[in-house]
Amino acid sequence: MTALVHYEMTDDHITIITLNRPEAANAMSKQLLAELDECVHNINQDNEIRCVIITAAGEKAFCAGADLKERKGMNDRQTIEAVRYIGDTVTAVEQIKIPVIAAINGAAFGGGLELALACDIRIASGNAKMGLTETSLAIIPGAGGTQRLTRLIGVGQAKRLIFTAKPILAKEALDIGLVEQISPADKLRENTLELAKQIAQNGPIALRQAKTAINLGLQTDLATGLNIEHLCYRETIPTSDRSEGLAAFKEKRKAVYAGK
Repeated sequence: MTALVHYEMTDDHITIITLNRPEAANAMSKQLLAELDECVHNINQDNEIRCVIITAAGEKAFCAGADLKERKGMNDRQTIEAVRYIGDTVTAVEQIKIPVIAAINGAAFGGGLELALACDIRIASGNAKMGLTETSLAIIPGAGGTQRLTRLIGVGQAKRLIFTAKPILAKEALDIGLVEQISPADKLRENTLELAKQIAQNGPIALRQAKTAINLGLQTDLATGLNIEHLCYRETIPTSDRSEGLAAFKEKRKAVYAGK
């Protein structure tokens, strides 16, 4: 059986996950979700990985969301379970402890956009379209879209996109903060890898603690968030990486971090 998710590790401590159902717009079938879950598990077990890129095969689609053909034969209970499975997988991606970049190479609708929202940074090709289109099918986003989109771009813009179910182009997505960068389609992999390399060269423990501080702090008040930041900062102090960073700065050389 053909793998629906490709897993590739570079020499720069970067892992590239590629959704591989281009003939089905990389829709989230049960098999694809299971393989993506396995990738997430492998990442969480490998301390050599310092940054993750999630992208997709082909030039037309990043991910069209749920596999509606697969869902046709499901009853209500099975449909609810299928949506929960997507949501759990998306949350697992969000909970990866190291930075995750979504390289949105084409259309990202429904669950596909919800997957991108679970990533830390989003880079879109100039021809990408994206949207939470569920209300046009008389349902709502069920894999975190109503929550993560609102936290990312604000209440008003999130409601506009969800209520209208209207996809937007990459330029508008950049304008409203849905993506952080736009890249020409033929340069998307190169530009995403460049960003990932810039991230991966920094202290691995610091990257994990920074992500923890940001994500947990967003869910609480400022005073509690500042305390979370302090606790995460303290985790970096006794590390050998911190000593290496100070020594490299003093000696005017590039630091070589070991993640210890």
